[in-house]
Amino acid sequence: MSASLTIVGLGSGNPDRLTLGIVKRLQSASAVYVRTREHPVMAALEELGVESRSFDGLYESLPTFPEVYAAITDALIAAAKAGAEGDRILYAVPGHPMVAESAVSQLLRRCPEEGIELEILGGESFLDEAFVRLGFDPIEGFQLLDATGMQPSHVRPELHTLIGQVYDSFTASEAKLCLLERYPAEYEVTVGHALGVEGEETIVKVPLFELDRLEGYGNLSLIYIPADSSEQLRRRTFERLHEIVGILRSPEGCPWDREQTHESLRKNLIEETYEVLETIDEDDPEHMKEELGDLLLQILLHSQMEEETGIFNVYDVIQGLNDKLIFRHPHVFGGENAPDAEAALRNWEGMKAEEKRLKGLEPEKQSALSGVPRDLPALMKAYKLQKKAAKVGFDWGAVGEVLDKIAEELDELREAIAEGMPAEEQALELGDLLFAAVNAARFIGADPEEALSRTNRKFLQRFAHIEKRLLQQGKTPQDSNLEEMETLWQEAKREEG
Repeated sequence: MSASLTIVGLGSGNPDRLTLGIVKRLQSASAVYVRTREHPVMAALEELGVESRSFDGLYESLPTFPEVYAAITDALIAAAKAGAEGDRILYAVPGHPMVAESAVSQLLRRCPEEGIELEILGGESFLDEAFVRLGFDPIEGFQLLDATGMQPSHVRPELHTLIGQVYDSFTASEAKLCLLERYPAEYEVTVGHALGVEGEETIVKVPLFELDRLEGYGNLSLIYIPADSSEQLRRRTFERLHEIVGILRSPEGCPWDREQTHESLRKNLIEETYEVLETIDEDDPEHMKEELGDLLLQILLHSQMEEETGIFNVYDVIQGLNDKLIFRHPHVFGGENAPDAEAALRNWEGMKAEEKRLKGLEPEKQSALSGVPRDLPALMKAYKLQKKAAKVGFDWGAVGEVLDKIAEELDELREAIAEGMPAEEQALELGDLLFAAVNAARFIGADPEEALSRTNRKFLQRFAHIEKRLLQQGKTPQDSNLEEMETLWQEAKREEG
C-alpha cells in the first residue's frame, strides 16, 4: 500500500484566513510539498513550525507551464507510492485547489488509476477576494480565464472577466493581444496584485495598450474587465452580425431585405465575388476588407432565408465547413503525412472521394468530369473540365500539339467567316479556338482566367494613356482617328518598359 495524498488551499494570501482544520493537517502531515514559496502565507507556516519542500525549481528548469505541472504531478505520485501505509503526503497550493490548479486536475485523474487515496480541502480562493475588492457580483455573468492559454474566442465582453495566472509581463502581453481582438486599445482595464493581503495589495486602472508596461506582476496578479454589453463592442462579434441580418429580414425590418429570395440575390453574390477579386488584383487591403464584408453579407442573407424555414442556419454552415476542413486535412488533424502542397492536394482529393462514399455515392461510377459547377464562367469551366479529363489520360502529349490545334481551329474560324456561314456556326468555331487556347494555358502552367484578366488590365491602362494624351491635345477618342490612337498605343507600350 502507498501513502495517501491530501491537497489543501492556502487561501488568497492573508494568513488570518487559513482555517484551523488546514493548519492542523499541515502540522500533522508526514511530508508537506508546496507549489511555490512565493506566497504571503509561507512566512506564517514557518512560524507554526511547518517544514515544506517547494517546486519552485521546476519553474526555472522547465520551459513551459504544462511541463511544470506534469512534473509536479509525477513527483507527488512518486512520493505517495514510496510512502508507507498510514502516511499522509500533503500538497499545498495558493488559493483554492480547484481553481486554476492544473496539477490538481491531473492528480484527480491519475490517483485513482495509481491506487492512491486522494483528499481535497478547500481554501479561500483569489476569486473570493476579487469579488469583494473589485466590487462585482458573479451572478450577473462571469468568466475566469487563464492568461497562459487565452484565445480571442474565449473573451466575451458581456460577462465580468477575470484573468488569472498573470505571472509576468510576457503573460500580460499575451493577454493584451487577445483582448485587443475584442476591445479598443484605449479601453480601461483593472490590474490587481495580492488582493486582500495587507501591505501588499495594489489595484490600478490602465488603458489596455499599457497592460504589459506595468511592473509588479507575479503569482498573485490578475486582470479584471467589467461586463460591457455596449453596441460598440458587440459590433465586433459574429453573433451581432447574425442578429442584425435577422432583424433586417424580420417583419419590423427593411422592406427591401424582406422581399429578397435566393433567386433575386443570385446576381449580387456573383457581383460581390468579382468585386473582392478586383481588390485582390489592385492589392488594396482596405478596400478588400469592405468588399469581403459585402460578400459575407450575401452568405448571411442566404443562410437567414433557410433559417426562417427551419432547414438550417449559418451556424450549421459553419459546422459543416469545420467538419469538411478537418476531414479533408488528415495530414494536419489526423495521422497522414503531406510533405508538400502536391501531397496535401492528393489527400484532399482522396478525402473528397471518401466523403462521397460515406454519403452512399460511388465516385468510381461517376463521370470523370463530374463536380464542375454548371454556372462557372466559361473560360474557368473549360480549364476545370480539361484538368479533370487530363487526370484520366485524355490529354495532348505536348504543348506543340496544342499549338497545332490552335492553328487548325483558327483556320476553321477563318473559313467559316470567309464562306459566310451562319453566325451560330461562326460562334461555334470561335468557341473551339478559345477551348484550344485554354489547353495551351494549362500546358504552360497559366490560369487562363488570370491570364485574360491581366490582359484586360493592360488594355485598360494603355487605353487610359490614349485618352489622357488626347485630352492634353484638346481631343477625345471620338475626335481622333485610328492612326493617332495606334501611335499613342505604341507610346504606352514603350513607357511600360
